[in-house]
Amino acid sequence: MSRTKLGGITLGVAIAACAWCQSSADQNATAPKPDRGAIGEIGAGARSIGSGTARGAGDLAKGAGRGVAYLGTLHPIDASAYVAKGAAGAGKNVAIGTADGAGKVTKGIGRAFKHLF
Repeated sequence: MSRTKLGGITLGVAIAACAWCQSSADQNATAPKPDRGAIGEIGAGARSIGSGTARGAGDLAKGAGRGVAYLGTLHPIDASAYVAKGAAGAGKNVAIGTADGAGKVTKGIGRAFKHLF
């Protein structure tokens, strides 16, 4: 065998041995995140309420905008359908955000009382 082929084979075996010796469990393991404190939980709840309200307002505006566009092109049935769809989407997002946020705020208040007593 020539010297270059032997060097290439040796290099390939060395790389394969190094890759085989590494454990993938150590590289992918991450430390679990610590639980949020009382204030962090209340803040996360407020964020959920705000984001739900913002998404709802966006859906309402999008539905109203499409409704106005269809009304301007003399399609009143399509216009009312888009306005209703926007209102339904807004109601859904506000309800989900409020419920999720209220749960987080309640959890944060419970943690605050737990620290007091």
